[in-house]
Amino acid sequence: MCSRMRSVSDIVWSLHSGLPRQAPGSDRTTRAMLDVLGTSAGQRAVDVGCGPGRSALVLAAAGLDVLAVDTHQPFLDELEVAARAAGLACRVHPRNVPMQALPVDAGVLDVVWSEGAAYLMGFGEALMSWSRLLRPGGGMGLTECCWLTDRPSPETAEFWRQAYPSMRTVPPTLELIEAWGLQVLAGALRAAPAADRSPAAGAARRRPDPRNAAGVGPARGAPGRLRLRRVRAGARADACWTAWCSARTI
Repeated sequence: MCSRMRSVSDIVWSLHSGLPRQAPGSDRTTRAMLDVLGTSAGQRAVDVGCGPGRSALVLAAAGLDVLAVDTHQPFLDELEVAARAAGLACRVHPRNVPMQALPVDAGVLDVVWSEGAAYLMGFGEALMSWSRLLRPGGGMGLTECCWLTDRPSPETAEFWRQAYPSMRTVPPTLELIEAWGLQVLAGALRAAPAADRSPAAGAARRRPDPRNAAGVGPARGAPGRLRLRRVRAGARADACWTAWCSARTI
């Protein structure tokens, strides 16, 4: 049995080997969501489940000091090489540790980042564990799998029942974020560009508020309305792989 499990694991890692990114997303989207948080150079960040480190490199290029955490050493080795090549080795610190036991003291981080990995721990558990690491006013940038309908197709429902049985729709996901003392930032629930996601994925975004000159979402403190849309004609958009959300501690 152990030999069979190792064989399956080897196949999975082989399939993921050499991919620049291990989850839906793009450098452009990472930068956009980082801008929502309003970070500044020299701040401390952790990228949880960093994979080969695409987002860690974007954070470091923005001037953050990044602890990049994963448990697959080949990914961390790739990141180390890429960071050196980009001249960012002094800001990127790969560590092979589990996301459940981050080597960080409570209340010291400016940013917790995780693209496509929080669901592995469970989104609620991740929020509970990681939010305590943030200093007052610190922020999170996360992606989460979300349902876009209460009535998914049978095939989609069965797939996600096995893959992620605790997956929620968007409103309960936002409520869960706020329950852990985080404020969802104006305009922070973003639709990933089409290039960031699978063709049948859906998207969620906040409607612009005319009171917000930047046009990125509701003015701070103003209620926002959520609009859901399909992104590909003929495709049933039951689930969204990448529901972006940036949040800040209250």
